[in-house]
Amino acid sequence: MSILSYNGGCVLAMKGKGCVAIASDRRFGVQTSTLAMDFQRMFEMGPHLYIGLPGLATDTLTVHERLRFRLNLYELRESRKIKPQTFSAMVSNLLYERRFGPYFVEPVIAGLDPVTWEPFISAMDLIGCPNMPEDFVVAGTCAEQLFGMCEALWEPNLEPDDLFETISQALMNAFDRDAISGWGGVVHIIEKDKVTTRMLKTRMD
Repeated sequence: MSILSYNGGCVLAMKGKGCVAIASDRRFGVQTSTLAMDFQRMFEMGPHLYIGLPGLATDTLTVHERLRFRLNLYELRESRKIKPQTFSAMVSNLLYERRFGPYFVEPVIAGLDPVTWEPFISAMDLIGCPNMPEDFVVAGTCAEQLFGMCEALWEPNLEPDDLFETISQALMNAFDRDAISGWGGVVHIIEKDKVTTRMLKTRMD
């Protein structure tokens, strides 16, 4: 078993029309034993910026704390909010610094540019190689199932409500086919004037 799948979990992000969505499951386990159903894998990094950190749970918490430290330094030095593209480069840099003894996380970033309000998503592997597509990114133990569901359901220029429905259906149908992720979900819909957070109640078996 890969160390990345030791605790289970999955995260995905999708672009919409002037909005972006990021979602994750809530399970925390040790291999096939479920220990909790309220584990947080997604973290707010700014008013319109979120990161999801699926992988080894201890590294999820460590990387979040290190990113929070670097983000605070950046905002103190620059006196402005960070752009999602810049934050993605910061995450990639942090991971590549540790490439010979990496953090076992595969970050997923979603946000809106604070100037143009363009949606931005990116994902990277555990040593920071970035992937910035125009539709969706996935990571976690059920990535193959997520790819299949997203390719079937995603359409360009989805409105926020349609984007929520699409990402929720993709997430739930993917992790229902994976034994080590699932047990509820969280979805953040990021728009210019608000962020909507919704909890998904799913199968608990």
